[in-house]
Amino acid sequence: MALLDVRDLTVVFGRRGQRPVRAVDGVSFSVDSGQVVGLVGESGCGKSVTSLALMGLLPKRAVKVTGSVMFDGMPLLTMDERSMRDLRGRDIAMIFQDPLSSLNPVVSIGTQVTEVLLRHRGLKGEAARKEAANLLDRVGIPDPVRRLKDYPHQLSGGMRQRALIAMAVACRPRLLIADEPTTALDVTIQAQILELLKDLVSGSDTALILITHDLGVVAGICETINVLYAGRVVEATDRRQTFAAPRHPYTVGLLGSIPRLDAVRGEKLTPIRGSVRDVLAWSDGCAFAPRCDRRIDQCLQGPPELVDAATGPPHRFRCVNPVPKDQLDQGAPTLVTEVSP
Repeated sequence: MALLDVRDLTVVFGRRGQRPVRAVDGVSFSVDSGQVVGLVGESGCGKSVTSLALMGLLPKRAVKVTGSVMFDGMPLLTMDERSMRDLRGRDIAMIFQDPLSSLNPVVSIGTQVTEVLLRHRGLKGEAARKEAANLLDRVGIPDPVRRLKDYPHQLSGGMRQRALIAMAVACRPRLLIADEPTTALDVTIQAQILELLKDLVSGSDTALILITHDLGVVAGICETINVLYAGRVVEATDRRQTFAAPRHPYTVGLLGSIPRLDAVRGEKLTPIRGSVRDVLAWSDGCAFAPRCDRRIDQCLQGPPELVDAATGPPHRFRCVNPVPKDQLDQGAPTLVTEVSP
């Protein structure tokens, strides 16, 4: 049995006097112990809402969450709030997208880290402060004892992100969710944060869900990649297959938006036309149809099913006119050579 098994997760936001918004629409995926799974897509595709639903952090009013989420045999969606609080931070932890707004600006870093240790590990006083300093040192923050007294505004963006990671791994969780952990960081700090996450999970059975809009970020760390669009998984396979043989036009479009080191000088990127707001309701057809260059009449005749590829490793995609393998962008295989096996 998978450590986390998500089946038909749906999140609907109700709005008074307006049509409800279906932010997540039947998402299914699973995560095994020690596995790194990516959720990829543009902003507004339902990635962060999926993670908040898993953590039980969505508001209770005007939000309807349905489906099944099993964590080690425990149903998270029907769990009472007290039990969920015991589970959060101890067995399931999350690194939030914006460290500046996620950290309390008027509470020192040391107090925020030791609060986790007190709540879930029962450490107090000097023992908690010593463990907090060890955690900051483990995530690469220099002079950790002094930094315990600092406030979030006194740390750089990269150090704030590291402090969040220290809080998330303080109780050695079995599942770690990282929501855009490299947002607003420069390239060198991004690489350091990703390497840190890889090191933290590689020596343990901790599973990691990495949420990002950048396929380049997941290339060197994720084993399985789920591409989301308009609240649904439109393609799911392993990372090598994602880069070498993507079948859904949206995945191909995301790959075409990544800068290539071997590109001719002055060569322009190939962005996906339109925006994520140019969407069709899934009940009317493929939501990506208004932006898709491969649209045919069948795309507008009801929602496409998530089908399995005929050959090769497990590979599912939601498209009635997928990209043929012989027409794939020649840039995609170049990226595969940079992905470790």
